[in-house]
Amino acid sequence: MTFDLHSRGRALALFFGLAGALTAVGPIVGGQLIAWNAQWGWRAIFWINIPVALIALALIAISKPPNESRPAPMDYRGLALIVAGVGLSVFGFQQATQWSWSNPGVWASIAAGVVLLIVFFAVEARTESPLINVRIFRNQTFTVENIIIGTASAAFIPVFFFTALYGQIALDEKADTASLLILWFFLGFVVAAQIGGRLLDRIGAKLPVVLGCVLAAVGFWLWASKATDLESGAPVWYIVMAGAGMGLMLGQANTDAINRASRYSYGEATGITQTVRNYGASLGLAILGTLLIIRFKSAITASLTAQGLPGPAASAEASKIAQQAQAGNGNPAAIPQFISADFASATRDVLYGMCVIMAVAALVALFGLRRGVQEDTAQAPEELSSQLPGEDPGADRDPAWR
Repeated sequence: MTFDLHSRGRALALFFGLAGALTAVGPIVGGQLIAWNAQWGWRAIFWINIPVALIALALIAISKPPNESRPAPMDYRGLALIVAGVGLSVFGFQQATQWSWSNPGVWASIAAGVVLLIVFFAVEARTESPLINVRIFRNQTFTVENIIIGTASAAFIPVFFFTALYGQIALDEKADTASLLILWFFLGFVVAAQIGGRLLDRIGAKLPVVLGCVLAAVGFWLWASKATDLESGAPVWYIVMAGAGMGLMLGQANTDAINRASRYSYGEATGITQTVRNYGASLGLAILGTLLIIRFKSAITASLTAQGLPGPAASAEASKIAQQAQAGNGNPAAIPQFISADFASATRDVLYGMCVIMAVAALVALFGLRRGVQEDTAQAPEELSSQLPGEDPGADRDPAWR
């Protein structure tokens, strides 16, 4: 890495602060594009990728990053297994709202995905040039940090999507203003990320990761308690608190995980943490999205039935409205006013779910991480040459602590 071990926290905190900023800005810009071009609707959001890609290519050309590589054959067998495993497991949760949990296809998809992921790990452990060097997971702390990253990502990425929907459907705001709630989340995130990076460099990862998970869990809980007030200003400080908790722990868990790898394994370690983070986010969107639709549909059905609509007709209408909401096509002007309260109630349950997710991450961090600052485990060239290419020199043990 460009930065030494005890300054990476601050460096990567800046990176995660910027990444969080762009993650928050994305839905806001998307809302502006949708409002600007109603004819194209949500399809207009893809336009932004063109200038972003051009800017990225220009920055790469200007920065001229060092290019150190180790040629290796492509592991197509591992690639097929992980794509199928991840795809099927997420697909099963995603389809639960349409097929229902009683449908054997839902459980078959989830089970097949899990089995394929287990097979993937078994195959990769015996592959000479694997897609993912699973031996890195022998490092207990690396494994624990990735569990934390995957768990927290199940709440971190989905919160942006659900907040935008909550603003449009529950608070009756347009797409270009509904996403402004996300700015409060980002405000807490970016400030706390810088604090967390300095704590990582000074005292290690455990305190900022545990404290961040707890703070995020409390923030989501309090946010949920205000979700049904239907006032955009009611939960602001709780949104900031949830964002601050995420900022305090997410980048630090990621940085500490990467620090566990030798300099010859940084690329593999980074790839693993990014894969875990994206997989956790995908599962979070699928599971929490399923929870949202089920709760929303149930609340609408009860409301329509209370207004005199027959049960089957109420259920059919509720399914239609719920699917529109899941697709992000909810138009408050075309939906009865009482549905705002129903959607707020469903969102409240999703936020409680995020609270539980972060509480689980806090427990994993509390009992799985050690206190103290990691020592540099750099080895001499002759020691590295005795290892297999890409093998983590600390794979069988945690590095020294002070």
